[in-house]
Amino acid sequence: MSRACGPKGYYSMFPVVLVCLAYVSMALPDGVLGILWPSMSADFHQPLGALGLLLPFGVAAAVLSSTMTGRILARIHIGQLLSASTVLSVVALLGYGLAPSLWAVVAATVVLGLASGAVDSGLNAYAASRFGARHITWMHACYGLGATIGPATVGVALSSGMRWRWAYVIIAAVQMTLACAFLRNGQHWAARPDVPVATAVRRHAAAPVSGLGGPAGPRRYVLALSAAVFAIHIGIESGTGLWAYVFLTTGRGLPPETAGLAVSGFWACMFIGRVILGPIAERVGAARVLSCAVGGIGGGAAMMALPGPAVLALAGMLVLGLAAAPIFPLLTLTTAGRVGHDHADKTIGLQVAASKIGAAVLPAGMGLLIQHLGATALGPAVLALALVMATGYGLLVRLTTSAETPIPPEPRPGRSTES
Repeated sequence: MSRACGPKGYYSMFPVVLVCLAYVSMALPDGVLGILWPSMSADFHQPLGALGLLLPFGVAAAVLSSTMTGRILARIHIGQLLSASTVLSVVALLGYGLAPSLWAVVAATVVLGLASGAVDSGLNAYAASRFGARHITWMHACYGLGATIGPATVGVALSSGMRWRWAYVIIAAVQMTLACAFLRNGQHWAARPDVPVATAVRRHAAAPVSGLGGPAGPRRYVLALSAAVFAIHIGIESGTGLWAYVFLTTGRGLPPETAGLAVSGFWACMFIGRVILGPIAERVGAARVLSCAVGGIGGGAAMMALPGPAVLALAGMLVLGLAAAPIFPLLTLTTAGRVGHDHADKTIGLQVAASKIGAAVLPAGMGLLIQHLGATALGPAVLALALVMATGYGLLVRLTTSAETPIPPEPRPGRSTES
């Protein structure tokens, strides 16, 4: 009875809760810097534009730690990595709060980037090997929750008269609490092949294509193509969210209030999509949802690019947000099917690194286009990227088997695999 009612539900859901909390924790600092930077720059006697100096350092650190996560997970389990990374994040946040100069803030940004990249890659690798479509999309939905809570917390702190330094201390205290939770529950992170939730991914991940688990050449090609799809997808998502307000107001003539609500609607569609499309993917298959989502991004981008009333562009942006919602988690979930289980953790780390590069480079490129061609250039730019991403995803589908092919259990050591 205890096996059916106790450990089964406990071991299956407790890691899900921890992972969702970890994703909330990871997102807490992300939206805070932009809110606090005006106060910080004034204290450091720096122009507002000095914020651009911090971003490359943070991205480079996150990319470095993301690419190394697969190797680290080969030596320690995810609970240890998350605990250490969350403590590192606490150190970085306290570094912000105690920073005497801009260069101390740069150093804290590097430390936070290292922690963020490791947590992001580690959580995705863990979820891809143990969760189904429902839980991995919910995990990514929790990022939006954390990205909302962080700025709200800072807003309350500032409105109550606190200085910006205390805002970082508050977030550091929250993350330290989570780090202690990860440490205390480390046994639940260890690999447990008999745990029911660990088998969920077998209903959604694809079996390795012949040759991808062996010769390195085909696997490298799939890895490069997969990383490119991740980079372009996140570039579309980030660039649309960043430039949507300028696009709708300057380019399409919407009132600022309406455009602001539309941008909020874009991120709300991302959150809602991850909540509802995960369970749908478990019912109809990750491959079908991914194909529809990739097509939906193209459709939404086309609506943004077409000349016409502003409401058409607004609707296209919302369609794009809803369609983009499940792509990152479901592509992560099916990673093992593209490169094989033995290479999945390292590949997920590289995919996360590629997504961070895409999030930094492509929105910047969109900004240059807007500067030289006008705000309406965002629509065609997003459409072109959507077509490139769809082409890349189509190639991945051709190179890999269906995402519904069951994966047979691995043979136990010492037993022959032949019948």
